[in-house]
Amino acid sequence: MDTDSRRKRMLFRAWHRGFKEMDLILGCFADRRLSALSPEELDQFEAILNAEDTPLYQWITGKEAMPPEFDNAIMTEVRDFKPLSEILKDGRSG
Repeated sequence: MDTDSRRKRMLFRAWHRGFKEMDLILGCFADRRLSALSPEELDQFEAILNAEDTPLYQWITGKEAMPPEFDNAIMTEVRDFKPLSEILKDGRSG
């Protein structure tokens, strides 16, 4: 699969997880960062997309310890990303 198709598929998956909080976190992150990710970073983000929502949310919010296989640069960016505060600051409600 070419890189553009992969990014489009990942963007869709980031916004359509079935867990509203994760849709917002991963979807907003993907909107702002996906086009700039390197192939290695795309692999890391795809692994995040393959994780189940409930444990992923717990790791991102710090309620559970991050497993070593997810402790990487992209997960750190996702965890530190503040999509809701940016949306509110921009005056958009969704």
